Amino acid sequence: MFTFSLTLVRHGETQYNRDKLLQGQGVDMPLSEIGLEQGDAVGRYLRDITFNNVFASNLQRAIQTAEIILKNNTHCSGSEMILEPLLRERGFGVAEGRPKDDLKNMANAAGLSCRDYTPPGGETLDQVKLRFKKFLKVLFKQMLDEPGCPEPDASAVASDAVEVEINGTEAAVASAADGLLGAASHALVVSHGAYIRVAVKHLVEDLKSSLPAGVKTSQLFAPSPNTGVARFIFTLSRSECGPVLSACRCVFTNRKDHLENLTAGE
Repeated sequence: MFTFSLTLVRHGETQYNRDKLLQGQGVDMPLSEIGLEQGDAVGRYLRDITFNNVFASNLQRAIQTAEIILKNNTHCSGSEMILEPLLRERGFGVAEGRPKDDLKNMANAAGLSCRDYTPPGGETLDQVKLRFKKFLKVLFKQMLDEPGCPEPDASAVASDAVEVEINGTEAAVASAADGLLGAASHALVVSHGAYIRVAVKHLVEDLKSSLPAGVKTSQLFAPSPNTGVARFIFTLSRSECGPVLSACRCVFTNRKDHLENLTAGE
């Protein structure tokens, strides 16, 4: 068994976020001044975590955010990231570049909720989920192929240590290191709001991730703020067909402690 952590971060604010305009994949905006400050804040928040693998969407706002996080990191400064198209934001087709209210109006005209509506040329939620499932396969293989990755059962003690942390006093105090005790390796992913929301729902609803005590699913599935942080713990086993997911645990989603002293981004 091999246990590792996945830390998901939404990119920092862009001017389009501030103006409530849809970006999707076709609008590739850089971070705003506030977005740069948010990136620096989340970088400081995560500075002491040694990320063995760093993945980012290949859109500018995600790349910039990942670069700032790595620059702030005491262990990973100068490390290379993998730019992964599978992590790109949901495509919103003809609605990209237009006000979010236009998407709501288009959905209403079609007799659908905004969440269930796919604008012409856009991606369905199922298509976004399929991209995330493909990314998970890439991630699991990468983590198990990492040099020094323990052989099966080598991390059994580590898995027990995770359970101790859940039930012990350490879990009562929010920390950037929450859930990391016992994880043999750590991955960072920087992506986008709609994409992360689909990813979290897949992990919780389809992969049956265990949840933090007392947390409602509505809280888990709420939109992530810019540079909001989520974390999941995965336990993998090896098989002749490749990595097999043995267990998945949600530690937290949408955490924004690092933004308390900044102007909140949209």
